[in-house]
Amino acid sequence: MNQKETDVVVIGAGIGGLSAGAVLAAHGVQVTVLESHSVAGGAAHAWQRDGYIFESGPSLWSGLGSLPSTNPLAHVLEAVGESVEVRTYSNWMCHMPDGDGLLEPGTGQFLTEVGSEQFTEVLRRLRGDRAAAEWTGLKDFMRPLATAATAVPPIAVRSDAGVLLTLGRYLPRLLKVDPVLAPKLLGPFSDLLREYDNDAGDPFVRGWLNLLCFLLSGATAEGTAAAEIGFMFDDWYRPNACLEYPVGGSGAVVEALARGLTKHGGKLQTNAHVEEILLEGGRAIGVRLRDGSTLRAKQAVISNASVWDTASLLSEGPEREAFNAGIEQDGTEECASFMHLHIGVDAEGLPPDLEMHHISLESWSAGVDAPQNLVLVSIPSVIDPSMAPPGKHVVHAYTPGSEPADEWRGLERGTPAYEAKKRERAEVLWRAVERAVPGARARCEIEMIGTPLTHARFLRRKNGTYGGTGWIKPGRRGSPPSVDSPIPGLLCVGDSQFPGPGVPAVASSGCIAANSLVSVSKHWRLLDRVTL
Repeated sequence: MNQKETDVVVIGAGIGGLSAGAVLAAHGVQVTVLESHSVAGGAAHAWQRDGYIFESGPSLWSGLGSLPSTNPLAHVLEAVGESVEVRTYSNWMCHMPDGDGLLEPGTGQFLTEVGSEQFTEVLRRLRGDRAAAEWTGLKDFMRPLATAATAVPPIAVRSDAGVLLTLGRYLPRLLKVDPVLAPKLLGPFSDLLREYDNDAGDPFVRGWLNLLCFLLSGATAEGTAAAEIGFMFDDWYRPNACLEYPVGGSGAVVEALARGLTKHGGKLQTNAHVEEILLEGGRAIGVRLRDGSTLRAKQAVISNASVWDTASLLSEGPEREAFNAGIEQDGTEECASFMHLHIGVDAEGLPPDLEMHHISLESWSAGVDAPQNLVLVSIPSVIDPSMAPPGKHVVHAYTPGSEPADEWRGLERGTPAYEAKKRERAEVLWRAVERAVPGARARCEIEMIGTPLTHARFLRRKNGTYGGTGWIKPGRRGSPPSVDSPIPGLLCVGDSQFPGPGVPAVASSGCIAANSLVSVSKHWRLLDRVTL
């Protein structure tokens, strides 16, 4: 490494780290983003094999294709002068168990839509007028919360007293928010549900909301902040709402962030594994890399590694103890991990109206967060043919944050025991894929199975964790999002920071960290570039 000093070092080029780096560069700050992997993107990285483009991370996107938007990632891209081309759609297919008291036999497979009225009609068909009326009432009940959740863009937030000035520019929006709602935003969504119907709601509606919470945050309604669901209701269940897919997949989003970083003078280095965060006088002052070189940070170090992996980069001593104590004090817990199935299939003879997204649930009674129970299937080549060779489809199936790390303890990659375990734990993924793609096994031309050990290896994540959780519980509210750590000069971003996993959340943390390191006047000028 030729450069020995910079203003800010960012550890990790996930969406949180790239957002921080790109916004800092746009502020005119000298920043270097160091990525251990050979490609940027972290949990959202992509790779190619045999003409297929495979994605490791998010498959549901919205709010990137048009402005104004409430998506913090859209704000980051606009602030750094970048954008992504998207294609829109509104449907996804559900494969749900029937005959269990929630759905009538024969109704377990149904097509649903985002949008203000569409899901109401789906509920009317599945559960009758009462459930449809309950959903309509819930949307009305959630409208003030959705307004409150989207009143202040995260890109206006910073972690010092200057936040009063940057938020002050949105005072007219804030004055429209009912002050009684503010504490409810950081409480569990389940509390609001009880306030709405005192646990007397339709059981399918309750199950559906738990499913949406789990997809958004890696936790059920009891562990998901109400603000996140307010954001979701505003985004998915408004008139003419749609979902989006970035042309080129998640890799295109990562490339846009990387362009925003480098065109403003920032640097991105891959294959740059950080071994240690350097401290001086108790303050983070740089990093030491695996090759023995060091890079000093004149202003700060930002870690996009998980908080547990960040702790492992600190030398044994009082600073590491203080950092771990902070994790414990915040109540941060590890989410479970993933199972992934990546395949390429021959598309000859498949229905031309194949849906891009499928949700497959094995059992309602087990709980949507139970291991091996909920599977998402994404077929992005349905809407973006460039993701697969002509006449083929690329398919990604995964269990979203529900695969226990304990299932894999003591196993080593490449051993017969590990390979057998992969086949066993991937079977639920194959069942889901076969529901989505007729004859998928016979059509399969390429197959890759990912496990928590795969996550741990490629994403450098303790136990292959999906991110953080535990801040929100019945009777316990979260704190406002913060990127500060107990160590001066060290900021933390990404999915192990409150509110946890999800593209909007990690992009928020990245821009909050970046803005906290510059003057209010610079921050204000950046906000001038964002359409709200």
